[in-house]
Amino acid sequence: MIRFHFITNTTLKNRNRLKLFITENAKKERCHIESIDIIFCSDQFLLDINRRHLNHNFLTDIITFDLTHKSNKGKTAEIYISIDRVKENAQLFSFSFNQELHRVIFHGILHLCGYKDKKPGEVKMMRKMEDVWLDHYFR
Repeated sequence: MIRFHFITNTTLKNRNRLKLFITENAKKERCHIESIDIIFCSDQFLLDINRRHLNHNFLTDIITFDLTHKSNKGKTAEIYISIDRVKENAQLFSFSFNQELHRVIFHGILHLCGYKDKKPGEVKMMRKMEDVWLDHYFR
């Protein structure tokens, strides 16, 4: 089950289609989704989470908390997305807001599927998979 929560107001169209797409593509990555809450929030809200839980004092567009227990049959997680960062990054990288929002959503799901982005090779693979998912979703 995937649920969307809006602490910061934003537009997210075709939510049922998006949920189905995420679920199907996660399965292709051998990642079963049990329960994921995607929370859309502000920079300040996410900065507070970053400080409290990760001891990081900087802005970020997304934080993914994998809450899966070993006894779970699938992934349980909370994904926090800063709408402020998504808007700014969309302008910075010349993408539409909608495209950048979906890139960030897919980024969080890909983390749950085992993709990392700490080393240069991991970043390259993460970007490739984001592009693949975006291409398939917006096709």
